[in-house]
Amino acid sequence: MATTSHETHEHDVIVIGAGGAGLRAAIEAAAQGASVGLICKSLLGKAHTVMAEGGIAAALGNVWPEDNWQVHFRDTMRGGKMLNNWRMAQLHAQEAPDRVLELERWGALFDRTKDGRILQRDFGGHRYARLAHVGDRTGLEMIRTLQYHGIHQGIDVYMECNVQRLLKDGDRVCGAVGYWRKDGEIVVFKSKAVVLATGGIGKAWKVTSNSWEYTGDGHSLALWAGADLIDMEFVQFHPTHMVWPLSVAGLLVTEGVRGDGGTLKNNKGERFMFNYIPEFFKAETADNIEEADRWYTDKKNNRRTPDLLPRDEVARAITAEVKAGRGSPHGGVFLDICTRRPADYIRKRLPSMYHQFKELAGVDITREPMEVGPAQHYVMGGVRVDADSTASTVPGLFAAGECAGGMHGANRLGGNSLSDLVVFGRRAGLHAALYAKNFGGQLAVDRGQVESAARDLLEPLERSGSENPYTIQADLQQSMHTLVGIIRNEADLKQALAKLEVLKERAKKVRVEGGRTYNPGWHTALDLKSLLTVAECSAVAALERKESRGGHTRDDHPYTDDQWGKVNVVLRLRNGALQVSREPLPEMPEDLKALFKERQ
Repeated sequence: MATTSHETHEHDVIVIGAGGAGLRAAIEAAAQGASVGLICKSLLGKAHTVMAEGGIAAALGNVWPEDNWQVHFRDTMRGGKMLNNWRMAQLHAQEAPDRVLELERWGALFDRTKDGRILQRDFGGHRYARLAHVGDRTGLEMIRTLQYHGIHQGIDVYMECNVQRLLKDGDRVCGAVGYWRKDGEIVVFKSKAVVLATGGIGKAWKVTSNSWEYTGDGHSLALWAGADLIDMEFVQFHPTHMVWPLSVAGLLVTEGVRGDGGTLKNNKGERFMFNYIPEFFKAETADNIEEADRWYTDKKNNRRTPDLLPRDEVARAITAEVKAGRGSPHGGVFLDICTRRPADYIRKRLPSMYHQFKELAGVDITREPMEVGPAQHYVMGGVRVDADSTASTVPGLFAAGECAGGMHGANRLGGNSLSDLVVFGRRAGLHAALYAKNFGGQLAVDRGQVESAARDLLEPLERSGSENPYTIQADLQQSMHTLVGIIRNEADLKQALAKLEVLKERAKKVRVEGGRTYNPGWHTALDLKSLLTVAECSAVAALERKESRGGHTRDDHPYTDDQWGKVNVVLRLRNGALQVSREPLPEMPEDLKALFKERQ
């Protein structure tokens, strides 16, 4: 192939991904005086963060004065089954209140208490009501606020640009290669530091709440550049998504419905979650319906309703009810808020949910229950980063948000994702800018790497194969849905890995018709490489971890093993092959350990 023409842009810091983490990173890097390029796979403001509904978790203490960062830290660690990076969980709990108040200063319009403070709602796994919210559209308000603030900071924004490979100068990163989605032209970014903020991997599964952008780009870019990934076996299946009609299956039903009084029921009308309270949570969970009902009307007792157990517990309970024949007509269960709350309250507190069910399913949630069920929602695993700086194991490469691992351990608590984005997005932007300021030597980009990336990009348009990228993607999603879902076992995981090998060979034969301009088939073909990479990482890690913990359940290893609770499963790419190892968690200091002996 002849030398490929391309345009080039140069910055101190480039941020790949323009959701909550990417926007906050870009804002902070610009505040440090760095030249910043913000790259969006979609349009600015269309990031998947807008789909986050229920709220942003922070121990402001506005509803419960007893709340503080120590309790939030403890809740986060316990929700993550103690597999979290303790330092990340500590920083998150300590800094989340400041980040929420910062959003308010920048113009975010949170719902208010009667005396004018930011209102906070209950969510699963949180001892106190601590989710600041804007009805059930919190992510949208957060993106609006960050975007409006960010566009005044001198940040260069590159929209509808898909990054396909990171560039390296020796051991350190020095930029990236991508293409413009509108016309397929190659674009090169030269940069002293790179922040990955690309979100999750959900499009590797058949039923997911994730948007089309979530093809594991940041995870795979980091892995291919030599960085470590951790915790890829821990995939969260959020317990409540729409299950009917099929055209909208997987659309999120916010945990805020349960936080505001909604209850889960089977087809016998039973509140089945009382049958699934694990020993770990019994001390803080109401153990009968009467107590739970009183909790909603008189919150002076702090005990939780079992409908608000952590997401992994609720998803498994729903799956068990459906398998036992107690599910709803379309393979889910019922979520009922109309019995407990008046219509005006529901329309005010949950406007998006009211319109979503009314318009898409013909269901009036002020009069009848919703049908809901689990779907892939989040990945706890990601790029291994330093807690304080978000630096990966590759110099100059940083990661924040869902594509970074460690913060959430084996399971993420609802609401912690949005505060994670702004806490570690800020830290990523700060330390990327500091790295760029201290960058030694000349910024050198190897043209051979650019040419190699360009050849890979154009190959599906030029080869003579006959495979269809949509068919391969559908086969991948079905395999992951069936074999690497909520419940796993060794035989299924080995079968999944065998199927992935076949799919990888088929992907090498993908042929796309047409040119580079507005060609969605070509975009899908290019996404396959990262989708197949993250799917393999998830399956390999799930096969390695021989226990059940958080978002990873093995029915051939149904117990939680203390020895496995001391290690991360670490993945690296060496000489083109995926390597897996077990490495110890960082040791928690004694003062933080003492928090788990207290009853707060």
